[in-house]
Amino acid sequence: MPEIKVGHITHYFGRIGVAVLQSTDSGLKAGDTIHIKGHSTDFTQQVESMQVEHETVDELKKGGEVGLKVTEKVHERDEVFKVVD
Repeated sequence: MPEIKVGHITHYFGRIGVAVLQSTDSGLKAGDTIHIKGHSTDFTQQVESMQVEHETVDELKKGGEVGLKVTEKVHERDEVFKVVD
């Protein structure tokens, strides 16, 4: 499946399973499918929850930063791609 780079992980909060995603290349919307890939990370999931300053948001614009609920452990500098149908 083709993928578009969104950005990279800048921080991971392990106790609550939330990653901070810095968008550098494109945006993201709730419901999109993402692929997170890094040195020891490689999984796909659907975006279910995104927050900015504890407020739920439906969209991440290029250049923005968002807290993203993830299903597996991620690491700083892991790359995030949007899966395109």
